[in-house]
Amino acid sequence: MQTTPLLARMLTFLDDHAWIGPLLLRLVFGYFWLETGWAKLHNLAFFTERFIEWGIPWPALSAAVCAGTEFIGGVLMMLGLATRLTMLPMIFNMLVALAVVVLPGVSTLDEFVELDEVLYVAVFVWLLVAGPGRASLDHLIARRVKAGTPALA
Repeated sequence: MQTTPLLARMLTFLDDHAWIGPLLLRLVFGYFWLETGWAKLHNLAFFTERFIEWGIPWPALSAAVCAGTEFIGGVLMMLGLATRLTMLPMIFNMLVALAVVVLPGVSTLDEFVELDEVLYVAVFVWLLVAGPGRASLDHLIARRVKAGTPALA
């Protein structure tokens, strides 16, 4: 298929600026998790009660770990630092929420795919597989290591 000069320029522009998509996603999604984690950390008693209601083992410890995972995960996601490693506990956190809290009330595929938690897991998996993109500390560190320059020099 032949492209017009305008379309070719637009595609080149989009290719040259592809780093904006992952950056925007990380900033917005990371802030969301930072904020939810912060709120849970500052209301751990209530959050622990919810874990007791849901039957989650070691509710006080589990609530604190969950809240801390969301807060620290959000910060690291925004920075694009240890992104792939960070996605592992974030995915685990959401899979537990899905299995214990949300899925018992779901009876159809339509209900399942409309769950926020499914979207969250999908984004976490995408970041795990694709990485944080060029506008990230991970990329900067990798570039310096590859060039033989100490990463934090």
